[in-house]
Amino acid sequence: MIEGQESAQGPLEGKGDKLTGYQWRLFIFLSVATFFEGYDFLALAQILPNLRHDMGLSRFDAGLLFAFVNFGTVVAWLLVRKADRWGRRKVMMATIVGYTIFTFLSGLSPNVWFFALFQFTARIFLIGEWATSMIYAAEEYPASKRGMVIGVLQAFATLGALVCAGVVPALLKTEYGWRSVYLVGIVPLIILAFARRNLRETQRFTDQVKEGGQIVQSSMLAILRGPHRRRVFQLAAIWFVTYACTQTAVSFWKEYAVTDLGWTDGDVSKALTMAAVGSVPFVFAAGKLLDVIGRRKGAAVIFSLTSVGVFTAYWFEGFWPLTVALGLALFGVSAVLPVLNAFTAELFPTALRSDAFAWTNNLLGRLGYVLSPIVIGWAAEQWSWGAAIRPTALMPLIALVMIFLMLPETNQLELEESARIGAE
Repeated sequence: MIEGQESAQGPLEGKGDKLTGYQWRLFIFLSVATFFEGYDFLALAQILPNLRHDMGLSRFDAGLLFAFVNFGTVVAWLLVRKADRWGRRKVMMATIVGYTIFTFLSGLSPNVWFFALFQFTARIFLIGEWATSMIYAAEEYPASKRGMVIGVLQAFATLGALVCAGVVPALLKTEYGWRSVYLVGIVPLIILAFARRNLRETQRFTDQVKEGGQIVQSSMLAILRGPHRRRVFQLAAIWFVTYACTQTAVSFWKEYAVTDLGWTDGDVSKALTMAAVGSVPFVFAAGKLLDVIGRRKGAAVIFSLTSVGVFTAYWFEGFWPLTVALGLALFGVSAVLPVLNAFTAELFPTALRSDAFAWTNNLLGRLGYVLSPIVIGWAAEQWSWGAAIRPTALMPLIALVMIFLMLPETNQLELEESARIGAE
């Protein structure tokens, strides 16, 4: 149960380190929710060779499929921004139910067209759930622990990917093949859909409504006409460049291992599982790193390691060197997200926080998420998966330079204070 007797004033009372009982229960709830973001992120990559064979898709077709499915994360803009008007709780409830339904339907798809449509819609709800989870984390926890909470929530997505890597080979051998990956994946989601009923609205949103009445977004472009316009485009550019690398880094790695190197499903599962297990402790520590040394210095460590990991994960060929490189890449793909989630949540006020996520991440930033698979799919047809993806390892370094040139340090600041800096 998420509901409790404590007041939800915790994050607004001061900078104390102790979490209330409600905050702990909320933490568990959000962790389960983000777990499925990781599971779904890796699921399509894991089943891709089997899906291509079953439905007669070329490498370029695979790139187009990824691009179309990923476009759902852009359309999620319409849903995420509604959390500033409807409230965080209503959007979270809708996203969990929607994702559950369309994940199940994906497993029943009669052809690639239905599969693409169902996965496209599932991604809308999934990313809406993920973004709203991060907003909950930012608004309901003290400044001293905000980076840690956001980081650990993202780490649970890595656990989801780990579970996916471990169970998919066995599921592919069942009567239902790749379909079972989606049919099995909805069981915990159904449980979560019931648990969400006792979820509260965030205290900051509640106070915002009490102080200024119901928050009404007069225009989709309102955030671009105020003092936060420059910050929206800065963060959108950083998200775009980051996604141009991280989206394809894991999505096509199995294709690289199977098609370019001749690995079996078992080899891939073993390497993915070991790499994910090895990366998990470091992913869990990433958020704490942001609280200890700050957002900008933490970004320097994380984005640099991401670049090295992605390049070597598509360069090495031996099992052990490639597994170590893949672990570093998995760490980076997960750890860059707490950095950018923290900046995005902290640099905008409560009345615009969801809208800011929607614009910077979903609508503009995820264009890199959508376009990169098309480019990589085309390049892989001309050369190979490795040759197509290795150049993207430069993108995290470009994003890091942009962070240092454009974004202020927000570590240990209350949201109201960091939001004022964000408008400067």
